[in-house]
Amino acid sequence: MKKILPGLFFLALCSACTNSSQNSKETESTGAIFQSQTPTAFEVDPFWPKQLPNNWILGEAGGIATDANDHIWIVQRPGSLDERETRAANNPPESECCIPAPSVIEFDQEGNVLQAWGNPDTTQTWITSEHGIFVDLDGTVWIGGSGQDHVVLKFTNDGKPLLQLGEYGQNKGSNDTSLLGGPADIAVDHEANEVYIADGYTNRRVIVYDATTGEYKRHWGAYGEAPHDNELPAYNPNDQPIKSFRNPVHSVRISIDNLVYAADRVGNRIQVFNKDGSYVSEGFVATQTLGIGAAWDIEFSPDSKQTYMYIADGMNMKVWILERSTMRTIGSFGHGGRNAGQFGWIHNLAMDSKGNLYTSEVRPGKRIQKFRPVPN
Repeated sequence: MKKILPGLFFLALCSACTNSSQNSKETESTGAIFQSQTPTAFEVDPFWPKQLPNNWILGEAGGIATDANDHIWIVQRPGSLDERETRAANNPPESECCIPAPSVIEFDQEGNVLQAWGNPDTTQTWITSEHGIFVDLDGTVWIGGSGQDHVVLKFTNDGKPLLQLGEYGQNKGSNDTSLLGGPADIAVDHEANEVYIADGYTNRRVIVYDATTGEYKRHWGAYGEAPHDNELPAYNPNDQPIKSFRNPVHSVRISIDNLVYAADRVGNRIQVFNKDGSYVSEGFVATQTLGIGAAWDIEFSPDSKQTYMYIADGMNMKVWILERSTMRTIGSFGHGGRNAGQFGWIHNLAMDSKGNLYTSEVRPGKRIQKFRPVPN
């Protein structure tokens, strides 16, 4: 049995090992690079991020992403803070701490705030339930508004509005092409100039638009079929998978080999599609999970084959590690709790080019964390 080091979540995974002949040919440096790009074991960095400036405090962190510069972006919910947490914002201030931070914050690798913008900003209409963030290769920032917002917003890197998809407070179901229904997540196909939306909390589909004009392109539901909004039976792990996404469709990602991955959160599954919406395969995680489900968010390892997938699981309060080619679960880390390295409802995750994994939590944590890769 391996000794558990303090602060270290260690997974001994045979699939990450190299054989003896490979080891004899690879240098120690090459091995270290390989490990960092395909990490399956992590340790928390308890000092990341640094204390926020301006007496700010985070609310529920509804999304996290990394950009081409390995900067870390979050979208958080100032409206989720309670009176006890924001007494310094009262007039007059009732205590020294604290003031709600802006919704969108950019951090560097060391956890310093580089810029922040968004709510509270009275110069533009803002969403009330910030949910999901994506930074495309041009540095453009995309944000989802779930709840009753029903919109996806596109901004310049410094927060100037560029595009709105959907209309505030309006929804006409899972087959309407102009309105959204509780969008949860966003992914951008840079080459095709298309934006994919996990739509989401009210609707049950993936929908695609032109990333510049907002022109509708296509949409689909589970197994690539047309979605519907009929009442569904409660999830039962002993039943055959149903032919519909459940609410919410909580995450969408595009892999390096042009496959589209969608997280059916309460269905405890990830479905895989071609970009045209045709169904490829599906995989399951923690299938005995009831309640609000196990498949919350998806991220890929940064190696050239994107060997592994990382699945945020808010219900079980951990991260699952899957082999992407087989969708087989090969490990996990994390446990419910409030200490560094533990989780409440882990909501989203993102990985940088060095294999550092960043997580965001909604209830009760209202925080973000960084996990460094360690040798397997």
